[in-house]
Amino acid sequence: MNELQPAEPRQQPAFLAATELRDLIERRQLSCREVLEAHIARIEAVNSPLNAIVTKTYESARQRADELDRHPDRHGPLAGLPMAHKDLVDTQGIRTTYGSPLYADHVPAADALVVERMRRAGAVTVGKTNTPEFGAGSQTFNRVFGVTRNPYDTTKTCGGSSGGAAVALAARMIPLADGSDTGGSLRNPAAFCNVVGFRPSPGRVPATPGGDPWADLSTAGPMARTVDDVALLFSVLAGPDPRVPNGLPEPGTTFRPVEGIDLSKLRIAVTEDFGGLPVQREVRDVVASLRQALQDAGAQVVDAAPDLTDARRIFHILRATGFRRRFGPMTDAQRAELKDTIVWNLQAGLDLTLDDYDWVYPARARLVARVGEFFKDVDLLVGPTTQVLPFDAATDWVRSIEDQRMATYIEWMESCSWITATCCPALSLPTGFRNGLPVGTQLVAPLRADSFLLRAAKAIEAITGFAAQTPMLAATPR
Repeated sequence: MNELQPAEPRQQPAFLAATELRDLIERRQLSCREVLEAHIARIEAVNSPLNAIVTKTYESARQRADELDRHPDRHGPLAGLPMAHKDLVDTQGIRTTYGSPLYADHVPAADALVVERMRRAGAVTVGKTNTPEFGAGSQTFNRVFGVTRNPYDTTKTCGGSSGGAAVALAARMIPLADGSDTGGSLRNPAAFCNVVGFRPSPGRVPATPGGDPWADLSTAGPMARTVDDVALLFSVLAGPDPRVPNGLPEPGTTFRPVEGIDLSKLRIAVTEDFGGLPVQREVRDVVASLRQALQDAGAQVVDAAPDLTDARRIFHILRATGFRRRFGPMTDAQRAELKDTIVWNLQAGLDLTLDDYDWVYPARARLVARVGEFFKDVDLLVGPTTQVLPFDAATDWVRSIEDQRMATYIEWMESCSWITATCCPALSLPTGFRNGLPVGTQLVAPLRADSFLLRAAKAIEAITGFAAQTPMLAATPR
């Protein structure tokens, strides 16, 4: 296990926050090429045992950085910041495998909308980050690139599905990362890797046109090492697109800069289990510690959780529906190439009945209404991001928690997936360590209160300070 030690001297570009790098680039104290080369050196120094960045695009990145340096008058909000995109998201001219042997040599002809927005804002693409096969499951491994490992203990998982992104951030290979979240794919790896993962409100970051524009279980979002950095990327990702009918109207600039809120003015509900989920004692201890810190900071803290009845079945039906749409049209030969958990989830989708569909949407409306009533009495909900500590990297999914058996590969992630079903924005914040491993706490805000959530997260970040703790391999550049 790697021991923790303080971060490296702040003058090293790869150890600076994205907002700090942008300020130095803007004032021409660092060139885009210098920032890029520092991060390339970092990737080459630490990526090999971690396997976070699985496709590298150094030469095109160098051309891009040089072009930005030649035209500083055209700089956008991300100009000069190295970015490695999740291997689930299409990148024009760059290998995109979705973690599947079926797409091992796939090169998209166009960028996904989020990539398009980041490039337009000046981001410099250095590669792609690893993900589970088709993003299924919160453990990052696949048969194309193998397993991605936790930088705090390389025998442990980094979570997923945005696992490569979280590891690349924690190991200081990139300053910002994009990701996506269905049942916790931004929040879970953020918690396991001591970074910030933000699942915004559905519709806040439009999906690429195509498919089912009304499906909102999955959303893209930002990941970074600080709340300010998350807000920087979010300001680029968020905002409506005329091709997407269910996008929320506020422009991305609405969400930056972020001013921390006065915690003494907040009434905060804290729960260790969201109303009965099995949660490891070590995770409960971290939530309890944060509860005390919030109280010490002057917040009015109450022990409470919303009524999340039916959240499990709602999530199961909507997720299985997505799997049926995505994988149902495949041939038998293609299905034979899918991992077993995807096959199970596809079959769950094929087994759905008209009664399931008649039930799920009214049930979800009732769930959202109950949670809305809960937020009339409190401003913010705080609970565990994950129900377990990072587990062995050779384990595909958690079979039991506190002696309670998990029936499926997604049941151990319900501290996140139940919140997904509510449509509320949620953010995982670094909150502590147990057994040398990071533990994140999930902050949940009322419907569409993304700006408030970022402000609350910044205020809570200021009383924790755990994000500054880096793993040894992320503190000893070669």
